[in-house]
Amino acid sequence: MYSFARSLLFKLDPETAHGVTLNALDMAHRLGMARGLGGEAPRDPVTLMGLEFPNRVGLAAGLDKNADHLDALAALGFGFVEVGTVTPKGQAGNPKPRLFRLPEHQAIINRMGFNNAGVEHLVAKVKASQARGASGVVLGINIGKNLTTAVDDALSDYLVCLEAVHAHADYITANISSPNTPGLRNLQFGDHLNQLLAGLRERCDQLDAERGKKVPLVIKIAPDMDSEEILFVARALADNGIDGVIATNTTIERSAVAGSSHAEEAGGLSGAPVRESSTRVIRGLREALPNMPIIGVGGITDGESAREKVAAGADLVQLYSGLIYRGPALIGECARALEKADTLIKL
Repeated sequence: MYSFARSLLFKLDPETAHGVTLNALDMAHRLGMARGLGGEAPRDPVTLMGLEFPNRVGLAAGLDKNADHLDALAALGFGFVEVGTVTPKGQAGNPKPRLFRLPEHQAIINRMGFNNAGVEHLVAKVKASQARGASGVVLGINIGKNLTTAVDDALSDYLVCLEAVHAHADYITANISSPNTPGLRNLQFGDHLNQLLAGLRERCDQLDAERGKKVPLVIKIAPDMDSEEILFVARALADNGIDGVIATNTTIERSAVAGSSHAEEAGGLSGAPVRESSTRVIRGLREALPNMPIIGVGGITDGESAREKVAAGADLVQLYSGLIYRGPALIGECARALEKADTLIKL
């Protein structure tokens, strides 16, 4: 069924198709038809970061930047849904076109640029949502900085978002690895990283104490790191008491899609070509951080690639581009593949 829908959607501009799909999903949810679309994900609870996840399969940030479709997405059977990236002020993002399909590689290139309606809009949508009470889905909120904010002042933007979403999130992710905001990836290294992590940790601890609610703080990193850089990031995460890490964001590497149409477009590459580099980063993080929760994302297109992430050291996984090519049935397939994942042998 989805293959037919995809053939129609792929005749549309990718960004238009994205909006059409989410609006159709909202309608299906209102008609009570969304729950079966995810392929019957099993109930397979796992406790991580003090949270109980109904299963190990989540939705990565970027698909629902403003939490406009949270109820419908939660109904598909995800164990957790991450919305955003959200910034303090709404911004239009980069000029269009900014989203490109590479079907022969099951890949996508995007240079969206944190387009979103701002943190106040997202919080209002989350407060109005019925998803969390109805399904038990865990909600992550992914935060970033505005384009016009200098990298040296980035912490102030992250703190604005942190304070706004803290009361409404089950966990909060700081996105410091998108390649589509100039200079953002500089936050992953050196003094920039330690200052950002220390500032976020301090304020999150204060909010936890004030509200009597522990909200885990997670950092999302890029796949374009060598072993020394992975070790540096791992040490910084541990030294600053960060609760978890998402590995990884999109890549700027193009060797896997060289010669393909759109391969030279600027932006982050996601989908099947990121599978190996994402898994490599996960494995490096697990070696350096034996006990830190890791969420694996990048190139998950079937149950086998989901199991690969867990075997490399991930505790949970997230889907994004695979959903575009495989449809919502991928959720159930991956959740079934990871059922009782504690029995998997780590590589």
